[in-house]
Amino acid sequence: MGGAVSAGEDNDELIDNLKEAQYIRTELVEQAFRAIDRADYYLDDFKDNAYKDLAWKHGNFHLSAPCIYSEVMEALDLQPGLSFLNLGSGTGYLSSMIGLILGPFGVNHGVELHSDVIEYAKQKLDIFIRTSDSFDKFEFCEPSFVTGNCLEISPDSTQYDRVYCGAGVQREHEDYMKSLLKVGGILVMPLEEKLTKITRTGPAAWETKKILAVSFAPLIQPIHADSGKSRLVHLPPITVRSLQDLARIAIRGTIKRIIHQETMSKNGNGLKNPPRFKRRRVRRRRMETIVFLDKEVFASRISNPSDDNNNCEEIEEERREEEEKSISELKPDPPVNFLREKVLSLPLPDPLKYYLLYYREK
Repeated sequence: MGGAVSAGEDNDELIDNLKEAQYIRTELVEQAFRAIDRADYYLDDFKDNAYKDLAWKHGNFHLSAPCIYSEVMEALDLQPGLSFLNLGSGTGYLSSMIGLILGPFGVNHGVELHSDVIEYAKQKLDIFIRTSDSFDKFEFCEPSFVTGNCLEISPDSTQYDRVYCGAGVQREHEDYMKSLLKVGGILVMPLEEKLTKITRTGPAAWETKKILAVSFAPLIQPIHADSGKSRLVHLPPITVRSLQDLARIAIRGTIKRIIHQETMSKNGNGLKNPPRFKRRRVRRRRMETIVFLDKEVFASRISNPSDDNNNCEEIEEERREEEEKSISELKPDPPVNFLREKVLSLPLPDPLKYYLLYYREK
C-alpha cells in the first residue's frame, strides 16, 4: 500500500507532500508527524526508503505507508486525555505519534503478536525519550506494549475511546472489535479491503464510514494450546499517576508557558520579518591599458565593444557568486532546548533538576 504522494528528501518534506495531498488535514496530526522521524523506526539497511510513501516489511517488522497512518490518525479524531488501544502495535511508531497528542493524562496501550517486535518497539521508545528534542516540546503519553494475539484479549478488559487495528479484519471479527470500544468511541480498521471508521453512538448503535480501499495482511488466527484453551491477553492496568509525577508535569507545564510568554514578548507576538538577503553592490571595473611612449608612461582606460561584453559577463558572474556566498552564510542557528536550559538554571538540587528532565541525555 502507498505511493499516493511523492517521496521526500527528509521527514519534513514527506509531511509537506502529505499535507499537499490532503492526507494530513489538522495541526495536531501534522505536529505529531513532524516530531518523530519515520526513518528512526527503520532498520539501518533500509533507511533509504523511509521517506517514500510505501509500506515496509522485513521479517516480523512492518510499517504501513505514511498516507495510511495519516488517514488513520485523522479518522481517529484524537484529543488529549483519551484512551487508545493499538492492535498490532508493531515498531511503536504510530503509538508514539499518538502519545504526543494524548498527553500525560491519556492511556496508550498496544498489543503485538511477536515478542521480537515488542523488544524493538521498547528500544525505539527508550531512544526517543532519552534523546529526541521533540520529547520536551510535548507532554507525552508513553505507550505500554504487551505480547499476544489481539483476538484473545481478556473479556474483563477495559474499553477504550479509540481503537485501531493494523491488520485485515474479516466480517466474523467485527463484533469482537466493536466490543473493545466505549460509547462515543471510534474504531478504525481495515474491514474487508476498506479502511473503515466505526463510531459507537450508543450501547448498541453504530455509524460506519468507508475511508479508502486498502490491502492489509489478515489477522492471524489464535493457536490454541494442547488443552484446547486460548491464551488470554491481559492488557496493561490503567494506573493513577503519583503525586510526584503530577508535580513534575505541572512544573514543566508552567515553565513552558513562561518560555512561550517570553518568546511572544521578545518577538512582538511572534510576528517577525523574515530574514532578507542583503545584496552587495558590485562595482563595474574596466581594464586599464598601459601605453609606453619613449621614456614616459601613460595610463588610460581604453575599451571596445568586446571588452564591454566580457566585463558584463564577469560582473554577472561576480553578482551570482556574491549572492551564493550570502545564502551560504545565512545558516539557521542550531536548535535550542529552552525547557532544558530553564530547568538547569533553577536554584534546585541537581537530582531534582534531572528528575524534571526525565533523566534525559543532552
